Amino acid sequence: MNLLSEAIDWLFAAERLSGSSPVPLRIGEHLLYTFVAVLVAAVIAVPLGYLIGHTGRGRELAVGLSGAARALPSFGLIILLVLLVGVVRAPLAAVISFVILAIPSILAGAYAGFEAVDRRTIDAARAIGMTEWQILWKVEVPLGLPLLISGLRSAVLQVVATVTLAAYVGLGGLGLYIIAGLALRQFDQMLGAALLIAALALVLDALFAGLERVVVPAGVSVGRKGFRPTSNRRRAVMETSIESGRG
Repeated sequence: MNLLSEAIDWLFAAERLSGSSPVPLRIGEHLLYTFVAVLVAAVIAVPLGYLIGHTGRGRELAVGLSGAARALPSFGLIILLVLLVGVVRAPLAAVISFVILAIPSILAGAYAGFEAVDRRTIDAARAIGMTEWQILWKVEVPLGLPLLISGLRSAVLQVVATVTLAAYVGLGGLGLYIIAGLALRQFDQMLGAALLIAALALVLDALFAGLERVVVPAGVSVGRKGFRPTSNRRRAVMETSIESGRG
């Protein structure tokens, strides 16, 4: 408890808002690395996931690559890319590693969202004369959006945690307090920074959880509240997405 109180005192000290390393600046750097990495990963993974989900081709390859990417150690990947790209380009190497770690969850959410759509809905859309492009954007994308947001949510949480390691290669973010505290044996600073990172992750998780509920189409929301059972196929796809996106 004594260390916890010291960490809280460190968090609310006046110098946390000023000086050479203020907390708002470090939070801004942390969020910047996180959202840049997730944005780039989404640009890569979402179209690919939509293509896989719409055509049904390449799913096994995507699952295999996603599993392999999740097996990569975060810290080792950052160090490897810094050595390959060069120390002077450490920010670029760090962002590339964050992108690689964010892609699997987003890719899984994108194609799982399409696969969760009831095939009878797709057949009905074709029966009324909708083109494949219209089916994609007016049926599959809206119905698959909640699982895509779930994938983005998992990716953001993973990157927020991993960005802490960016301080090891001389970058900013909240991890800088932990690295400096470790060197100086200032454990109150280390714990305070860890609490900040945990709070930041919880806030982002709550925001994406709310967004995940908001994007559910009204008709689907009503269906979920009623007594209509979810199909076995939809349930299996959703469970697979949750396990792969948050495991």
